[in-house]
Amino acid sequence: MSNNIRVGILGATGAVGQRFVELLQGHPWFTVTALAASERSAGKPYAEAATWRLDTPMPESVKGQVVQPCVPGLPCDLVFSGLDSSVAGPIENAFASAGYAVISNSKNHRMDQDVPLVIPEVNPDHMAIIPHQQKQRGFDRGFIATNPNCSTIGLTLALKPLADHFGLRTVMVTTMQALSGAGYPGVPSLEILDNVLPYIDDEEDKMERESLKLLGVCDGTGFKPASMAISAQCNRVHVQDGHMECVSVALEKRADTQDVIEVLRSFTALPQELDLPFAPRRPIIVRDEPDRPQPRFDRNVEQGMAVSVGRVRPCPVLDFKCVILSHNTIRGAAGAAILNAELLQAQGYLKRDR
Repeated sequence: MSNNIRVGILGATGAVGQRFVELLQGHPWFTVTALAASERSAGKPYAEAATWRLDTPMPESVKGQVVQPCVPGLPCDLVFSGLDSSVAGPIENAFASAGYAVISNSKNHRMDQDVPLVIPEVNPDHMAIIPHQQKQRGFDRGFIATNPNCSTIGLTLALKPLADHFGLRTVMVTTMQALSGAGYPGVPSLEILDNVLPYIDDEEDKMERESLKLLGVCDGTGFKPASMAISAQCNRVHVQDGHMECVSVALEKRADTQDVIEVLRSFTALPQELDLPFAPRRPIIVRDEPDRPQPRFDRNVEQGMAVSVGRVRPCPVLDFKCVILSHNTIRGAAGAAILNAELLQAQGYLKRDR
């Protein structure tokens, strides 16, 4: 696969934007040729504009790149959007109208009936809505594709093999979400120290609606959501990275615990078949220990792109219950968008030399 796809990062100085910068270094297909951010940062070298917050050094290759404003005209074919939802919608639409492929991490377009919301292992066929989107919106070469909310990704990736093999009737999920999910500067220390916050704005609605779209059906002109019932409760906890979710499910078909474990453990999908660069070799890691997964030990498995599942056991209320863990800023954000871009390239949707 050729490595001359030029990419830009919108919101490059923010928490998600920095993760894009980090993960795209040395990518075999994509080369970062544009960094864009707010007017406050535009015109400055990236090293001056961005206060680097990751635990790896800022890549030398971007330090001298001049940050540009978030307007079409960037020297790239594809843009990854790490913009805040307060500004993302019209900016992303402007780039798509100007002929750019837009891969968005923001919530603004996720539930649009002509925009694919995709986890490559779950619903890669939903990218087929793109020609309809282009026709409906008058886009020539450009389009918008989105990845889900960080907590939705971990949950739905683990649900996919269960849905395929047994069917799902009911899903109950309670999350314990890391501080990094709130961005920077995030949650004030006096709110989270010695505390758990039992409310994250709009999070429960996003998990419930997005999961149904992801596990639903695309007919090329719209989406029919999955018919299962899902209820989410979302909490912010004092952990740096890694969203943990306690999940109970009711299945359509009878199964025993070992059946469920084997279906989870053996799961692979199209990204693994295509050997996409960011695809984890094993998208779901099943832990047998009674006290795993744990954020500190398991969030970085498969370079942060796999989901860990543990404590799979019968549920006295529904059928089965388990604990799910995923890295919220890698698999749940920037890494998810990069894998979506790789899928789009493999499917032939990305065009060079816009």
